[in-house]
Amino acid sequence: MAIGTYEADNRTGINHEGADANIPVQRLTATSIIGDKVINRADEDLGNIQNLMINIQTGKIEYVVLESGSFLGIGGKLFAIPYNELILDGPRRCFVLDRTKEYVKNSPGFDKDHWPDTNSDTAYYAEVNEYWVYR
Repeated sequence: MAIGTYEADNRTGINHEGADANIPVQRLTATSIIGDKVINRADEDLGNIQNLMINIQTGKIEYVVLESGSFLGIGGKLFAIPYNELILDGPRRCFVLDRTKEYVKNSPGFDKDHWPDTNSDTAYYAEVNEYWVYR
């Protein structure tokens, strides 16, 4: 069964035909991002995207929630990574984060059962933004 062009483009990140062939991907569905692997430039596995955090005021993805350090979903930690830190690698169906494993491990994280409050925990998000912007 052939996959429709839109579905193939969305899954691979490559535009296959039409007037916009070979133009970089401009839109992805949330379900195509959630679960994607994140690697660094050294091809090390940094984790998987577990969720997206959307800024309600701007409508843009502000952070991805990266799960890192887990084995079969056990023992991992979650990290809010600024979305603009990620680069899409369409052919490999993953995102690239130009940081070391150690850098991610040392970033402000949180437990799966204790997410920061998205309305009132401004200290956590300020810490995240400072960590990713100034290092």
